[in-house]
Amino acid sequence: MAIPPHINWLKDTGERRLSACGREIEIWKFNPEGDEAILSEWATHFRQHYCVDSDLAAMAAGTGKSHADFLQTILFPDAKTSPGPSLRSGDFGEILVADFIQFILGYWCPRQLRYQDRWNRQGSTQGSDIVGIRYVHPQGDHANDELFVVESKSGLSATDKNRLQDAVTDSMKDHLREAMTLNAMKQRLLVRGQAVEASWIQRFQNESDRPFKRVNGAAAVLDVDVYATTNLEETNTTGHQNEDNLRLLVIRGPSLMKLVHALYERAANEA
Repeated sequence: MAIPPHINWLKDTGERRLSACGREIEIWKFNPEGDEAILSEWATHFRQHYCVDSDLAAMAAGTGKSHADFLQTILFPDAKTSPGPSLRSGDFGEILVADFIQFILGYWCPRQLRYQDRWNRQGSTQGSDIVGIRYVHPQGDHANDELFVVESKSGLSATDKNRLQDAVTDSMKDHLREAMTLNAMKQRLLVRGQAVEASWIQRFQNESDRPFKRVNGAAAVLDVDVYATTNLEETNTTGHQNEDNLRLLVIRGPSLMKLVHALYERAANEA
């Protein structure tokens, strides 16, 4: 997949914080610009997490709805009715973090099926939020092949919660959810005839026979106002099963909830 141009709006600030347990917290910033061409390409990239454009006409057929109305009322979380806005916020954060993992860190990050297979647009998908895979060699197993499992939380409107701590806390459950998440991903790929990609998932399903390196991550996507009032230094990873291989990430940006609604609207209207 070509690198989407909106990735250029994601920059490392160079700032690092220390958690309560002494772990480094990376601080990145996301500053979208008013470039219409990039915004349109980003909206297309975002929309196709929910429905591939080549399938959209068939999916909307028989509903009596335009493509935009179909997306807004059947696929996308609702803009106003709860829990739609919080789901939009969460999906946006997950997709942005997945973009970071794939296009900046260089992992293969299959994530579209997490949203395309959602039966209820007002319900979140179960399992680990984001999975990244990276091989040492294109052919054959290596003990340093990486499985990167990340929990993402968004704080795009006023909150007194430490969303990075929430991500860490959820990440502590990933040792229980990992096997089910990998199985669901492989199953969905097989149903779509993507046997090669399914084999890439399968490589990480039996650690005892095919050892690999497991990395966990906790990420928070925060509006700048929420970021300013969050004491990240209170974040504590003590008790995490993979604490020695745990990456902490914060992405901050301005007026992010307004941006989220605008992105969904553009994604629908330009379909």
